Amino acid sequence: MRVDGALRVPGDKSISHRALMLGALGDGVSRVRGVLRSLDVESTAGVLRALGARIPALGDEMVIEGGGLRGLRAPTVDLDCGNSGTTTRLMAGILAGSPFSARLIGDASLSRRPMGRVARPLSAMGARFAFEGGGEGLPMTVHGGRLRGLTWPMESASAQVKSAILLAGLVADVPVEVVESAPTRDHTERMLLGRGVDVRVEDGVIALVPKATLAAADQLVPADPSSAAFFAALAAIADDGELALDDVCINPTRAGAFRVLRRMGAQLRYDDRRLAGGEELARVVVSPETLRGTVIDGAEVPSLVDELPVLACVAACAEGETRVTGADELRVKESDRIKAIVENLRAVGAVAEELPDGFVVQGAGRRPFSGSVTTHGDHRIAMAFGVLGAIPGSRITIDDPACAAVSFPTFWEELARVVR
Repeated sequence: MRVDGALRVPGDKSISHRALMLGALGDGVSRVRGVLRSLDVESTAGVLRALGARIPALGDEMVIEGGGLRGLRAPTVDLDCGNSGTTTRLMAGILAGSPFSARLIGDASLSRRPMGRVARPLSAMGARFAFEGGGEGLPMTVHGGRLRGLTWPMESASAQVKSAILLAGLVADVPVEVVESAPTRDHTERMLLGRGVDVRVEDGVIALVPKATLAAADQLVPADPSSAAFFAALAAIADDGELALDDVCINPTRAGAFRVLRRMGAQLRYDDRRLAGGEELARVVVSPETLRGTVIDGAEVPSLVDELPVLACVAACAEGETRVTGADELRVKESDRIKAIVENLRAVGAVAEELPDGFVVQGAGRRPFSGSVTTHGDHRIAMAFGVLGAIPGSRITIDDPACAAVSFPTFWEELARVVR
């Protein structure tokens, strides 16, 4: 298999969500370029519109007229978050500081995901949460209002929970501190700083000093490193060629998959490094080499948690064992990704073992794989096994390829275009 050419994967999903939210909360007009047009980001746009925000149709060039930190209004309908955990958890923070109640709903997959982890710190600030059905999933009603400041030691590494606390402090105009045991993606901090908010980061403590207003700002959304990782993996398991991925965000809290691919032996370099919108971007250029297994532990997981499905598929093509631990967060993603990774690797002929907090893959080098993959509606599982299925001679059937649209609507077309 030869993989060749250049492409720009869609805009970063995490930054797209935040750009819409902060644009709606800003004072004045914000312009957003390169936003990801996907189902998850559409969920955020729809929720904000239901709260009275003036969010136009998603497009390459968007103009958002912000209503200020207290410009949102009580919704007259349920807030449908679709499949998006980011929408749910970050909006929970914004709603906690807003003087009204709102009911959040989602699809069957999202409704099973744990929301207690975000409700607990926000409840400690003074918001009230009501869960239906006896668990801590959706539907969830947030009763917001006057909040008090908070210092919160994180229960587990979660940029979404951290962001919810920061956004609650911002909207409610109270100081908050988040204490992290391991660094997580820091887009919220960067974007707030770029809009005039006093956010201080030191020794694992992220502190927000309240401010009565949020400045409007223009935002360039770089290419999503999580989406780019699928094509970097594809180039790594190829036999020949070189693939260039343009304008990729290489924020250190997001670039763990690229570091692991290098460690496994892939030829990967950053060209044309530059800063844009508070983030470092680069052209990521990848070509194949002999791959070897590696070890990924809990300290590294936050920087590559969404890329672990495709790294598992790369591991199946490497020589030797790859072991992943400290990744129990995978149990509560769009699917139980640990179980989905292991069961699907076995289904296509690879050797894999499930661990309580990760998995082990015994690689046997580049070879064809065949079998049926059950995605559980999880876009990352579909795309990961799409990459593995590109190996010549492979016959992998994926039950729900369309679920890739959650984060990468054109994934299958781009995959077909770069494989020779």
